[in-house]
Amino acid sequence: MKFFIDSADPEQIKKYWDLGIIDGVTTNPTLATKVGRPFRDLVLEIFAIVDGPISLEVLSKDYENILKEARSLSLLHKNVVVKIPMIPDGIRAVKVLSSENIKTNVTLVFSPAQALLAAKVGATYVSPFLGRLDDIGENSLNMLKEIIAIYDKYNFATNVLAASIRSARQVEEVAIAGADVVTIPPEILETLYKHPLTDKGIEKFLADYQQSGMDPLIKIS
Repeated sequence: MKFFIDSADPEQIKKYWDLGIIDGVTTNPTLATKVGRPFRDLVLEIFAIVDGPISLEVLSKDYENILKEARSLSLLHKNVVVKIPMIPDGIRAVKVLSSENIKTNVTLVFSPAQALLAAKVGATYVSPFLGRLDDIGENSLNMLKEIIAIYDKYNFATNVLAASIRSARQVEEVAIAGADVVTIPPEILETLYKHPLTDKGIEKFLADYQQSGMDPLIKIS
């Protein structure tokens, strides 16, 4: 399973890339506005940090301009994956882009039917948005499991990229369900490390060592 970070902040991205726990990045202009710097500058910095898939979103909503924008974005770097919304013109464009070997990520997916359409036209990734579905009282985990079952049944090559993640537990759930990728906000990535028993255990080990009076195996000057 791959972890992507959902961020446009190069400093955040570098932190987790250097830790070795992320494989790629998903970003969009909304995330860039939170950083407060020109989006192009941020993207160029991200290219220099991450050697993995980097999703960049088109702004156009009509077929011709989606194609133009997607082709231009794909030329920015070999790792670019073009995010395209789940709309009829978007699906039509993905079909063409797939034939041109341009990697795509169909985003804002909220049902297995939508995910099926994305796979039919050869999308590289499909991004079901879990948190936003939960917000309206739907069961996003069931939706994710149904998408995975359909893809497995028909051997679709499209990768399931779980998005709109709201908690560490949700990361665990999508991993158990069998998602290929999960894109995680930095604040949720940070919580994956944490458990009170881990902190308590470390404190006890150190306290026991200090009370023992033993010399350390290795002395660090």
